[in-house]
Amino acid sequence: MKTLIHNATIVNEGRIFVGSVIIDGDTIEDVVEGDAFHFPLSSFHIQDAAGMLLLPGVIDTHVHFRDGGMSENPAGTFYSESRAARAGGVTSVVDMPNTKPQTTTLEALEAKEALAARDSAVNYGFMLGATNDNIDDLLAIEPTRYAAIKLFLGSSTGNMLVNDSDQLDHLFRDARKLIVAHCEDERIVQSNMHNFKLEHQGKPTETAALHPQIRNSEACFMSTYHAIERARRYGTRFHVAHISTATELSLLSNFDLEKKNITAEVTPNHLWFDDRDYAELGNLIKCNPAIKSNDDRMALWAALEDGLIDTIATDHAPHPLEAKQRPYFDAPSGIPSIQHSLQMMLEACGVENGNWGKASAPEELSSFHFPLPTIVQKMCHNPALLFGIEKRGFVRPGYKADLVLVRPGVEETITKESLLYKCGWSPLEGMTFHTRIEHVWVNGDDTGNGAEQLAFTK
Repeated sequence: MKTLIHNATIVNEGRIFVGSVIIDGDTIEDVVEGDAFHFPLSSFHIQDAAGMLLLPGVIDTHVHFRDGGMSENPAGTFYSESRAARAGGVTSVVDMPNTKPQTTTLEALEAKEALAARDSAVNYGFMLGATNDNIDDLLAIEPTRYAAIKLFLGSSTGNMLVNDSDQLDHLFRDARKLIVAHCEDERIVQSNMHNFKLEHQGKPTETAALHPQIRNSEACFMSTYHAIERARRYGTRFHVAHISTATELSLLSNFDLEKKNITAEVTPNHLWFDDRDYAELGNLIKCNPAIKSNDDRMALWAALEDGLIDTIATDHAPHPLEAKQRPYFDAPSGIPSIQHSLQMMLEACGVENGNWGKASAPEELSSFHFPLPTIVQKMCHNPALLFGIEKRGFVRPGYKADLVLVRPGVEETITKESLLYKCGWSPLEGMTFHTRIEHVWVNGDDTGNGAEQLAFTK
């Protein structure tokens, strides 16, 4: 029997309107505008959506599910993290290559595809990782087999740093695929790390507040500047991951997405937190690149509003809580966030006039205007367009029925017991949101099944 999502407030392609969506199998059959529906309701399985928001399923193009199939006890698995994603309204993910084993070969890609096919509750795709030694082999792989090439220009979890200038030129010159880069200048970071360890290690001042001083704005700007210069020299499609500073924004343009070769991503964490939060949350918000000043955070919001930033993705990166509780220099970087990324952004939009959970946030954001269609554009439409994800990211007839129904105006407090991450913690614990993820369909399935591998058209 077909499913009818009846009388929803649909947010799609710049519009908000009341309507109904018909799902036939794994596909959206029709979108009917208005509250008058002329088909016999007895022909459908009915989902009453009156008073609720219906959005395309979120496409998160930057996750670290940690599961490569060989780690004895990974911080996350495809089984656990994909279920957290689905609970948060995320219906498709693109997983990063710095797993064990690293996804740097076709064989590793195929092994990870098999793992996700067995365990994932959401649609899945993968990036292939560049190294100093695999560029020729990487470029020989059929581009539609994977989402993008991931390039680490600064070391992160699972070091895949590429620092051979000749190999970088080869990659940027000959890539037939979007390159997504983690941009931090390794020499600046390592110099800062050496100096700050001499000054602070083992002392009361060894806290996570050092993180934005070690992985500072200069490290981000210099790496992003040189990467964009190289991309422009060779005409490469290039995407800056998790941009974190105001200074980097000067390197971007606000053309329409289809006119850009250089694009950028921001995470909800870099929009939500700033360096004042280290005092309370410490290593729980230690991530690479570092969360920086409130001025940086406000600049990122402004760039999101005016089109300098094109996509929102989580960089979801779980670690065991006991590892995060080590002294600052020994604690790993990364934040689990995919279960609440959509709610974070809806809260920031002021859905039902909710607050951000911080007394200063509404006043700070009062000069910005984030209509719901903008959030849907950055979390659903643009990821599909940028990565060439076939028939997803929109509420359109003929597209896959990846949909999320959100109930506004209800309070939901984040508790440890409500978290589905394997790591079992979140820096958002205790925060109250004013929306609830009510219902999620993945390829028309709302039972927790139905996931499939993403198809890439470019």
